[in-house]
Amino acid sequence: MAVVAVANGGFRGPVLLYRTGETLGHVASTALLVGHVEGAPASVTLGQYDVLAGQVRIVPLASLVAPSLFGRQLTPPLRLSGPGDSVRTIMKKLINDPDGVVDEMLDGMTAAHPDRLRRLPDTQVLVRDDGPVDGKVALVTGGGSGHEPTHAGYIGDGMLDGAAAGDVFSSPTADEFEELIGACDAGDGVLAIIKNYEGDVMNFETAIELAEMEGVEVESVVVNDDVAVEDSLYTSGRRGVCGTILVHKAAGAKAAQGADLPEVARVAEKVVDNVGTMGTALTSCVTPEKGEPTFELGDDEIELGIGIHGEPGTERTETMRADEITEHLTDAVLDDLDLDEGQEVLTIVNGMGGTPQMELFVVNRRLQELLGERGLETCDAWVGDYMTSLDMAGASITVCAVDEELKELFDAPVDTPALTTK
Repeated sequence: MAVVAVANGGFRGPVLLYRTGETLGHVASTALLVGHVEGAPASVTLGQYDVLAGQVRIVPLASLVAPSLFGRQLTPPLRLSGPGDSVRTIMKKLINDPDGVVDEMLDGMTAAHPDRLRRLPDTQVLVRDDGPVDGKVALVTGGGSGHEPTHAGYIGDGMLDGAAAGDVFSSPTADEFEELIGACDAGDGVLAIIKNYEGDVMNFETAIELAEMEGVEVESVVVNDDVAVEDSLYTSGRRGVCGTILVHKAAGAKAAQGADLPEVARVAEKVVDNVGTMGTALTSCVTPEKGEPTFELGDDEIELGIGIHGEPGTERTETMRADEITEHLTDAVLDDLDLDEGQEVLTIVNGMGGTPQMELFVVNRRLQELLGERGLETCDAWVGDYMTSLDMAGASITVCAVDEELKELFDAPVDTPALTTK
């Protein structure tokens, strides 16, 4: 049975699926396997597991040989097509080995910015090349990779002092966070900015405890700006998404002014209390490890209220016009913030990694109209890819209520690989 099952699987990929299409191929493959089971006498099937006859060796042998025989044929990029089907690519990415993609990305970042970034040896931690910076509170963060330019893209003057990169959509370890904190501390304390995902929170909290035992003063702020869901697949409470970038910006500017750790933490919390975000997915994303979409969306479907790891949203609905999607996201954010008429806001239209700038500007057009209809004033509007989800097509909308203090901090100069203002 093991031999037949392995052979059937090998036959299914390169032959059946290629010639008949995925759906018919799987049906035919199943029928062939079931037919074998039903048609073979029980004595024959049981004989395959007769220890005395030595046949049990077939099972481990098949398990050992099958990956070599058929795995290479099924390794992406594999193109499947059939009569009447359009060609579909399971995975086509500029990567070498999925297991090494984060390491190679970090090396590529440091090679692109050798005067800004350096990598701590034997870690997935990047820090300022000129750090730790004397006389300044250090800002650190981190999380799973796949959200670039978040996190390390915001290391530099006016924002972060360092960031730890986990594997794709996976939190860095507590050890990595501890290394990060220790490398960035110049004696004035460290603020850890944590997106509200259970792995990030747990590992950062452990790292903070270890750092404090070494005499480092650490405070933390947890960002939970996603208004879509209260609890989700990876969180207790609301998720931390694109609003995190504004926490980096305001707190980073305050630290650059020479403020002490409690003041920097206060500003960070102030942004958290006044920011909301909601996103939508037009397509899923494809992780390098899986080589297939993290969730399925029909050609005429979109997902509203998604997270940045492909988590389910609040509603799956038919495709809508850009204005309708913008209205849905904006209304949800503004209803959550409950702002008074005349309030000034900063907005972000953030691409999820696979959406052209053209479409993001279309969204921003309607967003600004909606804010005007509610009597809100926009002091600044950011449009671009700030916190992505690999190659997902979609966007998120962030609105942050501002006062004179936050306006000044958001306008302050910043010099990082991903964001530079004078």
